[in-house]
Amino acid sequence: MDAVVRLYSTKRNEINRFLNDFLGEKDSYINLLEWEKKYQNPVEIADIIGTFIDNNENFSINMWISLDKGLFINVTDDNADKIIRYIYERFPW
Repeated sequence: MDAVVRLYSTKRNEINRFLNDFLGEKDSYINLLEWEKKYQNPVEIADIIGTFIDNNENFSINMWISLDKGLFINVTDDNADKIIRYIYERFPW
């Protein structure tokens, strides 16, 4: 099962701004109000979670992640560190 990251926003261009800053590329996500990416290696999502939390005051975006089929967790300031620690403990590769 792939790990999934979903971003949601009610403000146009927010996901575009965040992803262009995070990815360092000028991809076009301008009109997206939601975005999803699947990761084969769940440890890879720790980077985008960290970037999201470090910059969430600059963007109007919500992040949800899934490590198990059908179960999504809202990433917040309060739980991001615990989620990242859990990912590294559960998937130590």
